Amino acid sequence: MVSKEEKEVQKFQKELNAEYLNPKETPLRGDNFKNFKGHPFFPFDAKYRVTAKFVKSKDTKPFELPTSSGKTKTYQEYGKATFTLDDKPYTVTLYQSLALIKQDKYKDYLFLPFRDATNEKETYGGGKYMDLKIPKGNTIILDFNQSYHPFCAYNAYDYNCPVVPEENKLPVEIRAGVMYEDIYHH
Repeated sequence: MVSKEEKEVQKFQKELNAEYLNPKETPLRGDNFKNFKGHPFFPFDAKYRVTAKFVKSKDTKPFELPTSSGKTKTYQEYGKATFTLDDKPYTVTLYQSLALIKQDKYKDYLFLPFRDATNEKETYGGGKYMDLKIPKGNTIILDFNQSYHPFCAYNAYDYNCPVVPEENKLPVEIRAGVMYEDIYHH
């Protein structure tokens, strides 16, 4: 029987593939779009769905986060999430895009860019992203099964994607979410 959590991941995967198959939303161009059938994903693994302790940051100032194109985008640190994976503690920083929170549908949106030990092997070298909602209490669910690559992984020419900050580089393999085959930069 498929768990509620695994169904959520299946829905995420289906929606992500639909986005990339939609000519109005996809970052893919030319043959990359024509030949795209769907993303490869790591198999669902409940170990990578963690409940993290959430601490909201105080007195944070907006800052310019570098992007892959050399431009910057304005973000603000929102909080820290501390979780355990294989009995080891890790902390990541969650951000808010100052441009996105002006839109109603994104006002409670948090952004988690991260890198891990699968980058440049089974996942994109620039890392992965996760979209989250502001938690109501002092915990937040981080489901790495719902992590994805930035558009730059598929089209470096038309997109400038935030570079993963140093504090979000995890010294562990996160074998969850989208996998990557570098067929897009040729």
